[in-house]
Amino acid sequence: MNKVERESFLKSFLLFFISLGLLIATLFYINFTKEVQTLDERLLSEMRVCSFDLKCEQFHIDFVEHKDEKLYSLYKDERGLTSYYPIPGSTKNIMLLQLDSQKYSAEVYELKKSDIGYFIAVLGVVLILSILFSFYALYPLRNALLLTQEFIKDILHDFNTPLSTLRLNSSMLKREIGKNEKVDRIEQSVENILSLQKHLRSYLKNHDMQKEEFELGTILREQISLVEKNYTDIDFSADAKGIKLLTNKEAFTRIISNIITNAAKYNKKNGFVKVVYEKSSMILNIIDSGKGIQNPKKIFDRFYKEQDRGIGIGLHIVKKLCDELGIKVGVESKLESGTTFSLDLSKLTLR
Repeated sequence: MNKVERESFLKSFLLFFISLGLLIATLFYINFTKEVQTLDERLLSEMRVCSFDLKCEQFHIDFVEHKDEKLYSLYKDERGLTSYYPIPGSTKNIMLLQLDSQKYSAEVYELKKSDIGYFIAVLGVVLILSILFSFYALYPLRNALLLTQEFIKDILHDFNTPLSTLRLNSSMLKREIGKNEKVDRIEQSVENILSLQKHLRSYLKNHDMQKEEFELGTILREQISLVEKNYTDIDFSADAKGIKLLTNKEAFTRIISNIITNAAKYNKKNGFVKVVYEKSSMILNIIDSGKGIQNPKKIFDRFYKEQDRGIGIGLHIVKKLCDELGIKVGVESKLESGTTFSLDLSKLTLR
């Protein structure tokens, strides 16, 4: 199961199980209350019989002065159960029959133990039914997701031929007519589509189970070397020596690539991109001197963008991949002063 399927299964299971569990618990509580009431009525009947023949060892018998006590009624207090009965030929005194609290609590405990046993057994059946129901509810969603993923994969595959044709013809056209703004726009659009294709391929993969050990500094150097060729006026630096991670290398590389590329793309002339790893907190900071972000809270929303360039999905992919790998990602930004992305790598760093 991928993350979406696990979340759907868990929510369906909890909704079904908790709802039925609360309903069953309520019914068992009502039933227990009625059983205690039935026990009290049975004990009161036994006290009445005992008041005639006095042949009852479980009750304490005494004679007390009659005050305001109601006859043939059951009183329940910390002493236990008490009931009062008239004495033939006497108007001043009455008979007291009492079941002490320990004996009464023992009988109530037996009822409670029996009901709890039945409740656990029924709850076990509900647990099994909840799991089966959740799998049943998940089945249509899984089929829909699989169909969607297969469709997207087919579309991405079909992109290759027209994109290759576009790149080839734009290169030939550029050689024929020389540098041209319209041709540059075509090439930029093709690069955007290729970037979108890579993002979608990363989005479709489930990375959280595929882990390998690698060095953080190597990944940073590789990605910086790829980006700095296109941004020669920006100063790139990285400080993360001797740090080893255990996670999905491809997904982590995509995260670093997207953030560093954005830091360069939206930077100022003669600006900088600095990557610093804090050993004490195990946080990787990617700092740039760029234009800044107007709404940092929205930056990870799908299709949200503040510039004309880009398609607004890159950082959404970053957030998805970070969630899959267990990386807590944060962003701080100030307009015209720069942006800092922080990646908490404490769950990935090998100590």
